Amino acid sequence: MRFGFLLKRGKPEARAIAAELGRVLRQRGCEIVALEEDASAFSDAKVVAPERLGASIDALAVLGGDGTFLYGAGLVADDGVPLLGINLGSLGFLTHYSRTEAASAVEEASQGRLPVDERMRLRVTIRSGGGQAESRSVVNDAVISQRSLARLLDLDARLDGASIAVYKADGLIVSTPTGSTAYTLAAGGPILTPNLEAIVLTPICPHTLTNRPLVVRADAQLTVGNLSGSPVTLTVDGQWGRELAPGDTIEVRKTERPLRIFRAPSSFFSILRQKLSWGERQV
Repeated sequence: MRFGFLLKRGKPEARAIAAELGRVLRQRGCEIVALEEDASAFSDAKVVAPERLGASIDALAVLGGDGTFLYGAGLVADDGVPLLGINLGSLGFLTHYSRTEAASAVEEASQGRLPVDERMRLRVTIRSGGGQAESRSVVNDAVISQRSLARLLDLDARLDGASIAVYKADGLIVSTPTGSTAYTLAAGGPILTPNLEAIVLTPICPHTLTNRPLVVRADAQLTVGNLSGSPVTLTVDGQWGRELAPGDTIEVRKTERPLRIFRAPSSFFSILRQKLSWGERQV
C-alpha cells in the first residue's frame, strides 16, 4: 500500500509523530510518499509534487488541524484517495484521531480494516464577463463576503434558474453538510449530519429578518450573482480566494466524486458533545 503524509507547517510535533507512523507502516510493507517539504521526516520517503500526490498514493495521513486537512482534500479527493486526519490543532472536526490513536489507526487503515465514509462535495465555478471560468472543489463552504468596508452586499441567489432571493447582507455562506458545523453554524445555520446530501445557504447578518438559512437539494444548480456596485470576495474552504466583480456569478453543483474519509472512532453526536458541548445543560 502507498501511504502519503501531509504535515502541518511549523509544527515539529507533526514531524516526530510522522516518523513514528512511517516506521509502523514500513513494518507492514507500505511505501511512504510525501511532498518535498515533508520528506525529511522520513528516512526513505518517495517525493512527489503536490499535483501528483493523489495519483501516487492509496491513502493520505494528515497531521495537523482542519485547515491542513482541507488542503490535503484539495490535493487528493478528486483521485478518490481516503484521508485519515490526526488532530494536532484545536477543534478537529475533520481530523478525527488523537495523537495516542494515530499508530493503531494507520495500521488498521493499511490493512484494510478501517471503514471509509463518503462526504458530499461541491464544485464552485466563477463566471465572469469575458473571463475564463475558474473552478474549485468545496469540502466545507464557499463564502461571499465584503472586501474591506462595512457595506451591505446585494447577492442574487437562484436554484435551477428560479429566484430564491436577492440577499441584502454582509455576505452569503454556501455550505455542505460537512461544513454545517463550521462558519455557517456561527452565522446561525443548521447542523446537518455529514451523511446527508444537501446544500445550505446562510446569509451573514441579513438586513431582512425573513432571510433565514435555507437547505436545498444537492442535485440542483445554485447560482449566486454579485449585484453589488463593487467587487466582493469569494473564499473556498478558507484555502483559496478570488475577487468577484459586479455582474460576476458563481455556479455551485455537487461533484461526481465525494470526499472519502476514514471513519471516526466515535459517532457524529459524540464529536458534537466533545467539541461544542452539544446537548449539555447550561447552569
